[in-house]
Amino acid sequence: MNQQVRILVDADACPVKEEIYRVAYRLEVSVIVVSNAHLRIPPHPLIGRVVVSDGFDAADDWIVAHTDDAAVVITSDILLADRCLKAGAAAVIAPNGKPFTSSSIGNAVAVRAIMNDLRAGGDRIGGPPPFGKEDRSRFLSALDAALTRLQRRPRI
Repeated sequence: MNQQVRILVDADACPVKEEIYRVAYRLEVSVIVVSNAHLRIPPHPLIGRVVVSDGFDAADDWIVAHTDDAAVVITSDILLADRCLKAGAAAVIAPNGKPFTSSSIGNAVAVRAIMNDLRAGGDRIGGPPPFGKEDRSRFLSALDAALTRLQRRPRI
């Protein structure tokens, strides 16, 4: 591993930014918040911000370009998760704590495509369940486990 362990956050609609900051402070891991608009971040040396253009997939493209085996990516975007896994991300975690893995991403992409087709055909289908306390707890646990595992890896 050539890079420092870090968290890359697809931040525009991320509901767990405060939780990410808390874990980062505790484990002394840097965080890069990537967004299309200027978002407030805590004034802390571990927390950085990248504001990209409002072009289509600009934030996604930046995150993928900076993803490697020392990056933990936080996103609910299934297509971004797929791209990050292909780019070699150490871990990709949704805000509800669900990890995206190389063995699960194909199914997630397929289900997303089916749901888009249903919506395009006029079917009324519900969205994801409301974000709750259990989701935050599951996310904290998944993020902590991923970062701890990475920090314990031998450095090359």
